[in-house]
Amino acid sequence: MKIGLLQAGHFVPELQSELGDYNALYSRLLAGHGHDFDLETFSVVDMEFPHNLDGVDGWLISGSKHGAYEDHAFIPPLEELIRAIHASGKPLIGICFGHQIIAQALGGTVAKFDQGWSVGRVEYDMQGQTFALNAWHQDQVVQPPKGAETVGSSSFCAHAALAYGDQIWTMQPHPEFESPAIDGLIQYKSGAVEVDRVEHAKRQLSAANNNAEIGKKMADFFMKERA
Repeated sequence: MKIGLLQAGHFVPELQSELGDYNALYSRLLAGHGHDFDLETFSVVDMEFPHNLDGVDGWLISGSKHGAYEDHAFIPPLEELIRAIHASGKPLIGICFGHQIIAQALGGTVAKFDQGWSVGRVEYDMQGQTFALNAWHQDQVVQPPKGAETVGSSSFCAHAALAYGDQIWTMQPHPEFESPAIDGLIQYKSGAVEVDRVEHAKRQLSAANNNAEIGKKMADFFMKERA
């Protein structure tokens, strides 16, 4: 199955020699679950957009250092593309910024949260099950769009996962981030984060997470038969 990765940012440059960019992170996350995925990357943050929706079976939107509500050249055409994918019926998954920009494109509201940052390991309630996943964000969806169902939350993030029927599934945390990614973010990108939250994230680096389970759910979501 071919997945079009709409890369809305680049992973920390200092870590790419070890961990790769988002395409490598998502390739590892989707591997090993009984399905064969071929990721084609479109660096939309650099204004590299697909010419059409043909030849791609599903879509994935990455995280980004940018805010969905900020004035960047790639935001309006990305929102148009999201609406086109929605109309096409093809499956779409959004992670962190991807979660936010999909909500915004479809009529929801994204804002910088006034209670600060969520970083490191966080436990999320997803329809009665607890999943420990890594977060790195201050922005969040504060008002989901019409037709979106909240299917995941934490004490910090009320709308941490959204489902739009069986076609679109989005989440605020980063299942592609293992502990080395969070450790690197702490080292290179934590200057604006509250000190106590950075220290808490450091203490949680060795704790288990549920990334693999979410990776399988993502793989199964892409492969699901739809009418």
